[in-house]
Amino acid sequence: MTEEKKPDNVVYNTETQKYDAYLKPYATSVGAPVITTTDTVAWKKRSVNKLNHKVKTRFKEIKEQYELLMQEFEDNRLINEAKFTFEPIIGQHYHLYERENGDHFLSIIAPNECNFNSLGSFYLNADQIWEKVV
Repeated sequence: MTEEKKPDNVVYNTETQKYDAYLKPYATSVGAPVITTTDTVAWKKRSVNKLNHKVKTRFKEIKEQYELLMQEFEDNRLINEAKFTFEPIIGQHYHLYERENGDHFLSIIAPNECNFNSLGSFYLNADQIWEKVV
């Protein structure tokens, strides 16, 4: 007994003895929609461009935060190494000056009330960290 071969345009599975065109992941007839590959190059370029921009912006933000942190560290180091004969009160403003010999000292006297070489005015916050005011 010979098995009758189906035409090429008919999708017939000889193993299961069923028509299974609806199960195929590809077009099986002339009337089926055309399958084309999408061009992902433009999408990839946009994605890479967006990622590069995001990383560059974030790096710039982190760098600025680092510079601010280092400036705050340097200011606090200067004040903590400066000479003063009083205990600073949290929430008060103080002024850092430099003597002619290069020594630093902290004072409650504002720069407009004296003729010292001012390095800036500072505020002692609740965490006992000095914040530059001017």
